[in-house]
Amino acid sequence: MTAEEETLPVLAPPAEVSANLARLADTVARLRGEVDHAHAVADGRALIELAKGVLMERLHCTPADAARQLETLAERAGLTSLEFAADVVGEAAEDRITEVTQEFLARAEGEESVAVRLRTAESGVLAAGDTQRVAESILEHALRPLGASAVAVWLAGPDGSLTLAGSAGFSAEEAARWRYVPPGVATPARSALLERDTVWYPTLSSAGLPSIGQHTLAEGGRVAVPTGTGGRIIGVVEMCWPDPLPAEPGRQRRQLEALAELCAHTLDTWDGVIAPVAADGSGDFLGELVDFVDGLHDPAVLLSPCLDGGRLSDFRIHHANVRFADPGGRPRSRIVGTRLLETYPLAAEESGLLDMIQRVYATGEPFRAESMAITTLVDQVPLTVLADVSVTRFAGNVLLILRIQDDAAKLAVLLQHAQRLGRIGGFEENVVTGAITWNTELFALYGLPPTATPLSLNELAAHAHADDAQGIGRFLRAVLHHRRPSSTAFRLQRSDGVARYIRVVAEPVVDSRGELVAVRGAYQDVSAQHWTEVALAATRDRLAETEQQAIERNRLTLQLQHAIMPPATGPIDMPGLRAAVRYRPAEKEHLVGGDWYDAVALPTGEVLLCVGDVAGHGIDAATGMVSLRNALRGLAATGAGPAQLLTWLNLVAYHLTDHVTATAVAAVYDPAHRKLRWARAGHLPPIVRHRDGSATTLPLIRGSLLGAVRDVEYQEEELQLADGDILLIYTDGLIERRDRPVQETVSRLVTLVEGHGGELEHQLDTLLTYSTADTDDDTCVVGIEVTATP
Repeated sequence: MTAEEETLPVLAPPAEVSANLARLADTVARLRGEVDHAHAVADGRALIELAKGVLMERLHCTPADAARQLETLAERAGLTSLEFAADVVGEAAEDRITEVTQEFLARAEGEESVAVRLRTAESGVLAAGDTQRVAESILEHALRPLGASAVAVWLAGPDGSLTLAGSAGFSAEEAARWRYVPPGVATPARSALLERDTVWYPTLSSAGLPSIGQHTLAEGGRVAVPTGTGGRIIGVVEMCWPDPLPAEPGRQRRQLEALAELCAHTLDTWDGVIAPVAADGSGDFLGELVDFVDGLHDPAVLLSPCLDGGRLSDFRIHHANVRFADPGGRPRSRIVGTRLLETYPLAAEESGLLDMIQRVYATGEPFRAESMAITTLVDQVPLTVLADVSVTRFAGNVLLILRIQDDAAKLAVLLQHAQRLGRIGGFEENVVTGAITWNTELFALYGLPPTATPLSLNELAAHAHADDAQGIGRFLRAVLHHRRPSSTAFRLQRSDGVARYIRVVAEPVVDSRGELVAVRGAYQDVSAQHWTEVALAATRDRLAETEQQAIERNRLTLQLQHAIMPPATGPIDMPGLRAAVRYRPAEKEHLVGGDWYDAVALPTGEVLLCVGDVAGHGIDAATGMVSLRNALRGLAATGAGPAQLLTWLNLVAYHLTDHVTATAVAAVYDPAHRKLRWARAGHLPPIVRHRDGSATTLPLIRGSLLGAVRDVEYQEEELQLADGDILLIYTDGLIERRDRPVQETVSRLVTLVEGHGGELEHQLDTLLTYSTADTDDDTCVVGIEVTATP
């Protein structure tokens, strides 16, 4: 009966229906026989069609001719068409099944058509759509001639579990009980999965492991063979014998392994299980897996298998997420796309990491370890770090999570990089044995290949500039003879002609008796620092020279300003007026500006009054002030009015000076009639304080600053003054503020003038005292008080 029929309850038939049930059973048996015969014919037909294809290729004939040739040759050989087809396919394939066929023939003497059975099993496996039929075909056509009574095909899960994908020779109840084996349960199939090799038990009871059919086949032999492709184990084929097996498998082992390989193609897609992604990374699934790796919070890399000739040789680093930190300090762009052994050559032996990855890839069982020692190379120097490691297989690829958790190792990596970035090379010299150890960076500093012989301290002077010999001698005496730490700087003369400035620091190592046993230290390339210091020294010299020149220019500016406008020591009495001046230079000498004033008695009996402010500071502003002041004095002798004077002065500033611009107020006072004619060139208008104490600002008449444009027309106004009125003309240094508009500061000045009376000089002193200007500009204030004409 079939497995399904074994599970049906058996009921005693009534007498009236027993005959019908018997006929029904005969019908079922007949139909089952027809189905089995159809399967056998179909398997045989597939083998014959395969042999016809071989003959068509070799004889270059049509399908009909190949069929006739097959029948003719089989008749001549005394074989059936199916037996001759098996021989033809076996000769053409030259695969492991062919080898197994020969061994079966040698082992199964007297058995007919062994080759037919093996090729029929292979053809049935390739045509089968499920693993159950594969198991039945292998047992029927290949294992029974070897004495086996049952077979189980297990599918390996990614968590190490086993699922019964197909079986033959076991009851339905037994198969149902063993349809799933959780991870961690020790069975013969799991042993083969972990060892990645065939396991051979003479009897199941001697193994002491539970498995399918353990109660009925406990004293029989048991063989478990892992199966897969490309180095990846997909499942395990477990074969059972009713009798004990020999302790040594002998030639039979190769036969069973070849048969197990026939199960791989159905296990690969069994019941919708995702087939592995190609090793070249093709398939949409791999792209989704990359997105998954990028979403992890742990540092992770995705490894793809490298298959050379169908055998697993290495893994390629397909992707690394942004959280992955290479223990060697290399950027991700340098490791992605490389092979694992190229990037981490020590992973093959010392750390055992590659073996773990291969085991996970082969068996699908995850691997996790805490504080695992990982050895890598940093600047060709082995460095061991402790890391938490997790390895998992994902559909033909391997996910590696590597979290470095040893702070000391991280510091060691940082130190290696600091030495590389700082161009620091370490050394240790054993003075007893003469052994010298250099790190990679020190070879680079000397311009030597890593395979060169390190140089001793006594050879230091031979590779340095001759002028540094004395300093090197003092350094060696301090370290080697006086046994105290020391340092020195020298110019290294490399063999490639490059000269570098090097600083060497060394300390002695003594034993318990105080004897010198070794010297350790470091070299540092300080060439960049040396040339920076040279550049800074030259810059300081140029800066000091520039500062001295600036001081001389400021001194000259002050001398020129004082020579032209000496500080007023008291009021200036002129016909019909009294004038007083206050000048406050800028606090910083380099801000000395071009403020100027003048009061000149003209030949006509009138008085010229003017105040100006040249734009800028320093010697240029002072010389510009002198030019404009002297020019205005000469022009005033013509007797022209203030507007005309400013027109001519604008032409002087525009044409005859070197880019001088200035503001100015020019006024001509007639003492006989107490009339004031005035004009402005971009300057703030004067303020008049009347005898009654009120103060007003004169109107803002038209007039642009001097030297800006060539042709300018200035507006002239006339003002009638009275005895005791005071006219105040000032520069913007008196009121200018960075945080206030000019209108506001002028209004405050008018208020200040109204609130303070007294003598003319006292009023000017008050204006300077209560000034709120914050621009540190020089300031000039001229006050004119109208007096009675003598």
